[in-house]
Amino acid sequence: MVLLDDKPIIWHLMSVFASQGLSDFVIATGYRGQVIHDWVNSLDTPWKINAIDTGLETMTGGRIKRCMEFVGPERVIATYGDGLGNINLTRLIDFHVHQGRSATVTAVRPPARFGVLETSNGLVTRFGEKNQTDAGWINGGFFVLESHVKDYVLDDKESFEGGAMPRLVQENQLSAFHHMGFWQPMDTLREKMDLADHLAHGSPPWLDQFI
Repeated sequence: MVLLDDKPIIWHLMSVFASQGLSDFVIATGYRGQVIHDWVNSLDTPWKINAIDTGLETMTGGRIKRCMEFVGPERVIATYGDGLGNINLTRLIDFHVHQGRSATVTAVRPPARFGVLETSNGLVTRFGEKNQTDAGWINGGFFVLESHVKDYVLDDKESFEGGAMPRLVQENQLSAFHHMGFWQPMDTLREKMDLADHLAHGSPPWLDQFI
């Protein structure tokens, strides 16, 4: 619920989906969940939003499982609440269907955070900004999950990353959709300021030309 341009980041995240024709949302709440429930009730929007209390101690796996049980026997897209990207959701879903596996995760390049030093015999020979493409691929969220993926989550105390995902990998049931466009988390104050700066200088990149 951290604000970006007077709207919480979750609103910006939901806008990524709604601008591509997906506007039926289920939000898993826990800590300070009432704040989210009150915000949902205050919205005047055509979006269909259900906020469900998934418990204070529930981990990401349990939250996803509970949301999928609420939705029923349908394929879903699941994501975290702190990362924005211009993910082409149609391409993501088409890739998932073509792969024919139980789940797909969007792989992204992490934002470059540190300058690069090249040295020789103690002398700095080059200093420059780290290139985003120098980094490896990481889990950027934006999962496509078949309904039976909820069965890969054993209990509420299990993270999705530490439980279901390794099991899916072991059974060759997890695909990776490589996203080459904009993606940025909001884990730090600096990242929040970067996202706010994008908003201050025109159209936000997470809504630009979904790729």
